[in-house]
Amino acid sequence: MKTAALAAVLVLACFAAAGAQDRDLSMQYPLPGDDGQRVPNHSVKLIGPIDRLPGVVTVANLGGKTALVEFYDLNCPYCRVAAADLAALVEDDRQVKLVLVPFPVLGPASISASRVELAVAKLGTPQQFYDFHRKIYAQRGPADGPRALAVAHALGLDEAALAAVGDSDEITRIMKDHVRLGDSLGLAATPSFIVAGVAILGYPGRHRLQAILEAASTCGKVVC
Repeated sequence: MKTAALAAVLVLACFAAAGAQDRDLSMQYPLPGDDGQRVPNHSVKLIGPIDRLPGVVTVANLGGKTALVEFYDLNCPYCRVAAADLAALVEDDRQVKLVLVPFPVLGPASISASRVELAVAKLGTPQQFYDFHRKIYAQRGPADGPRALAVAHALGLDEAALAAVGDSDEITRIMKDHVRLGDSLGLAATPSFIVAGVAILGYPGRHRLQAILEAASTCGKVVC
């Protein structure tokens, strides 16, 4: 992988996370999580549909009525918990469209793993991307480039081709764009979700998230 490009993305990610944390983001809705703690949230304004951006993949229920957009890091422990819950949620509710945005902000290992993941997005199918996503979280230990390549290879993708694409300037640009987008939306935690024009920072738990999605489907808001 290109050392200079890797370092540039890492520096950008650190500044992005710090900038988001410095903002005064008011609590938009009273959203208690499954643990009873209030979940930080605020309204966001999107310039256009996130699911049309390069490197963003709709992995479940393409025709779903309600979009659930997740920004995640492959080394985020809370994202790992969320991944299993979301797989069951979108299987149970075909009206929830799941949109995944790689958001590698937790260090060099996350960046190198995300290079592979974004190469899978470019070279593979949405189903292969989602299989990769879930298999990464099913593993123990940190995700990095070599481990990500091994997972992708097990799914039938060519390691050499993935490495070449993952090391490209295009992938570096996509990663930077994702981090800039997350920063502009005030996403100071992983995972973060966008539902019905609201950013939800952190994982609220499956039951609360399901209630949020049901409200969004019913009245177009995260709370009716």
